[in-house]
Parts: sequence; C-alpha cells; structure tokens
Amino acid sequence: MKRVWVITAVFVLALSMATGAFAQATKGAAPSERPKVVKERAAVMTATVEGIDLEKRLVTLKGPKGETRTIKVGEEARNLPQVKVGDLVTVKFYESMAVEVIKPGTAAGAGQSSAIVRAKPGEMPGGMATRTAQVTATVTAIDKKKGTLTLKGPEGNLVTAKAEDPKNLDKVKVGDDLLITITEALAISVEHAKKK
Repeated sequence: MKRVWVITAVFVLALSMATGAFAQATKGAAPSERPKVVKERAAVMTATVEGIDLEKRLVTLKGPKGETRTIKVGEEARNLPQVKVGDLVTVKFYESMAVEVIKPGTAAGAGQSSAIVRAKPGEMPGGMATRTAQVTATVTAIDKKKGTLTLKGPEGNLVTAKAEDPKNLDKVKVGDDLLITITEALAISVEHAKKK
C-alpha cells in the first residue's frame, strides 16, 4: 500500500511539473523528432551556527538575512559533536526534471532510487543525498481549445494540466507515452569558522 501511495504521489508531483515543461520542450522540435526537455534549478544557502544542543541534537542556524531557525539533526548525521558555534553550514540543492515522448509500451510504470553519502567518523559533518523517480504516463486526451493535456499514470490515475504553450500540443498525440524523470540532490557541508 505504501508503494502505491509513493508512486501516486510521485506521479501527481511529476505531472503537475511535467506538463508545463513538456509544452516548452517541444518548441523548435522537428516534426519527426520525439520531443524532450530537461528543466533544472539549483540553489545554495550558507548559514552560521548560532547554537547547538548535542543532547537533544538541535542546531540553531542564522541565515544570510538574519533569520534564525532551529532544526533537529537525525542520528544519521554522525559527526555532530565536531560542529561549533560560528561554523558555516552550506546547503546545496539541485533539482531536474526530464520529460520525453517515448514509444508506447517501452518503459515500465514507475520506480524510484536513492543514495546517501555521509562523512566518515571524525570528519566534519556533511554528506549528499540523491533521489530519482521515474513515471511513465500515457496521453489520454488533448483539448486544444483549453490548451490542456490529460495523462494516465501507471496506477490508472488521471491528471489534466494546462500547457504553457498550447501550440506545442500539435506535437503530441493521444496514445503517446511520456517518460518523466525527476532527480533531486541535497548536499550539506560544514566548515569551521575562520579565525580573525
């Protein structure tokens, strides 16, 4: 049951992002080419450690605009005692989504994979986590007047979304399959404060 919920959640998220991306993807595609797009975004944030409660595993961070936030650090962050007030924590976030029209029946429903890399014991805390989810959806309806595309996911659920550029709906037809791949990566590193 949990797997069905996860796949459904991934499907709804993917389709809500993908339909608009697909509409942009098909811009300039030759009629014989299968449309494909990759949309990416990245963000970096650096915060200063304002306080640490090792017993409760709470770290208070101060952001670049002076805002503070206290977060609970899970047991998987094994080097928390090395963090000191004044240290800099850098968080990098990357997200990409690829949408590709594929031959019907050539990809299997949905799937996920993930990986985690952690700092070695004794090193400054840090690590990276990545997650990739793939969903195949079938185009079940195209409404050119409304500029919408309806897709059916691997569990049979339907999602209708508005295309950013309705002209691009001419480059897809009912029965086409879309392979939607979402990748997320989060990297965290901690550096000791530089002595002045």
